[in-house]
Amino acid sequence: MGPDGKPCKICTAFRNWKPRTDGQTSKKGSTSAMMSAFGAMVAPVAVPAAEKNPTDAPQYRSDAPPPNCPPDVEQLGQATWTFLHTTAAYYPEKPTPTQRANMLMLLRSLPVLYPCGWCADDFGKDMSLNPPDVSTRTSLSRWLCERHNAVNRKLGKSEFECARVDERWKDGPADGRCD
Repeated sequence: MGPDGKPCKICTAFRNWKPRTDGQTSKKGSTSAMMSAFGAMVAPVAVPAAEKNPTDAPQYRSDAPPPNCPPDVEQLGQATWTFLHTTAAYYPEKPTPTQRANMLMLLRSLPVLYPCGWCADDFGKDMSLNPPDVSTRTSLSRWLCERHNAVNRKLGKSEFECARVDERWKDGPADGRCD
């Protein structure tokens, strides 16, 4: 639940948005109905372009919000990590004092502004134990990868090999498929 007493969509994976099953409705009366309707909908699955057939109907899965709905916690997290890792990949190897200060402000704003309160608090605690290293592009990329892996461990997800951050977030694979 969010601070307003309503289900916190941005703090929950869509597949866990469940309507009430006790026959009662919420005080507003529409939350259960809305969540039930979302549960009946499905969202598209990304299909690699090489596998698409122009005559294929869209493929759907029921564990993600339908198109044009607010993001769930997983979509927001993926987008945030993509933004942060890509920003680090293009951060200068020798940043100016202003660039370092701006990067620190960006990172320090996350625990204050991030929409998922639990995620924000957890990241803020992690940052206080592991302060950001914005001294170089390499050190920032490494720091972010380690923070991301810490979150992945908490979520039971696999870790990313930090030696491959440039391949993933800047250069692309050596086989040239992203060129």
